[in-house]
Amino acid sequence: GDILDDYLRTDGVWILTRNKQFYKTNNEKECAEKCEAERNFTCRAFLFTRKKLQCLTLAENAEMTVAFPSTDTVLYQKRIYLMECKRGIGTDYRGTEAKTQRGFPCQKWAEKMPHKPKYTPEKYPNAGLEENYCRNPDADERGPWCYTIDPAERFDYCAIPECENQALHTGEGECMQCNGEDYHGEVSRTESGLECQRWDAQEPHMHGFILKHYPEKDLKMNYCRNPDGELRPWCFTTNPNKRWEYCNIPRCTTPPPVSGLGSQCLSGKGEDYRGRIAITESGNACQHWNTQLPHKHGWTPDRYPCKGLQENYCRNPDGEKKPWCYTTNSSIRWEYCTIPACDRTEQGIAGMNNVPVQVPLTEECYRGKGQSYRGTTSVTASGKKCQAWSSMFPHSHIKTPDRFPDADLRDNYCRNPDGDSRPWCFTTDPNTLWEYCNLKRCDDHTQE
Repeated sequence: GDILDDYLRTDGVWILTRNKQFYKTNNEKECAEKCEAERNFTCRAFLFTRKKLQCLTLAENAEMTVAFPSTDTVLYQKRIYLMECKRGIGTDYRGTEAKTQRGFPCQKWAEKMPHKPKYTPEKYPNAGLEENYCRNPDADERGPWCYTIDPAERFDYCAIPECENQALHTGEGECMQCNGEDYHGEVSRTESGLECQRWDAQEPHMHGFILKHYPEKDLKMNYCRNPDGELRPWCFTTNPNKRWEYCNIPRCTTPPPVSGLGSQCLSGKGEDYRGRIAITESGNACQHWNTQLPHKHGWTPDRYPCKGLQENYCRNPDGEKKPWCYTTNSSIRWEYCTIPACDRTEQGIAGMNNVPVQVPLTEECYRGKGQSYRGTTSVTASGKKCQAWSSMFPHSHIKTPDRFPDADLRDNYCRNPDGDSRPWCFTTDPNTLWEYCNLKRCDDHTQE
């Protein structure tokens, strides 16, 4: 397979790391080859910058250090170092468990006390004998183990879960339809083997997915769910260093049940709209969902098979206020569409609910630094949707309405609570913490 299949890709992230090497490469594949061939340290990840074609091989991954947004960068992390479960007897286990099944902390492989080791990093350079992590350098049938720091206990085995048995308490042949929004199974481990945090708990991760706020989402126990229209079911993890992760639930081979033909008019937010309008409210033609020009995006028909993303028709796959589309105008990423309401009564209600939306984004502006801005724009300069200020998902933060009572931190509207240069917001993209908003100065005719 492709060399990059062994890596987990994250766009727009940079990580701080002490051990790194710089290389000049033409593409990500060449950079991956540098990582595979790295001899100065164990290469767990690499960063590639598209503009400068710069390649950095790294000794650490995002689990071990600090990450922050960086627009032009792509982070590739070796999957094997993110796995907290073992395959077979675990000779290739490279996770970070460092205590045994009976609770003994592990001795570092390079140390001679309290036990003189037979297996050392020098003698077994390919066995991953780093720090004091559980490993299986001798292919022991009972799996990964380590020397312990207890003088009376030379070694002990580690309790590493099996990757194949991640689906704890699962029904035989459990699978999901579409993107798993209606998945009600009992898988409770993530794809790398981490145990899921209970939805009704706020430890180790605080979040806004409270059962009473999402009564229809079946947030039971610590089962994997998809309450927010993600690519597939996920959960918060019990690992304090890993906020959330997808779960490994296969797609069902049988086609999903057909739920009517879909609506040809606007009902509610228009999530079931399947009509053929393909022009935005300002008259721009819509971009086809299966193309990446002029705008690159993730809403493709193959990733979201049940969202009706056909041709270039207006749709609402993400729970927006109403159907929208990417535009064929390279300077306008996306816009709402004007869809006729299903009946007059509903049209009146929709009109009342959508009052803020009727204000065209181009007419919204801010003065000075925008600390007095009280408009309803909730989209960033690059077209990302804003996270609600009272929410802690996908980003945990301290810019909350109770801490900044005078900043009008309502809903997910762009604001400037902290005296930045202009209004901004946290984004709903897990890989982008925050961005400035799609706003211009009132006395400016050019967009900043």
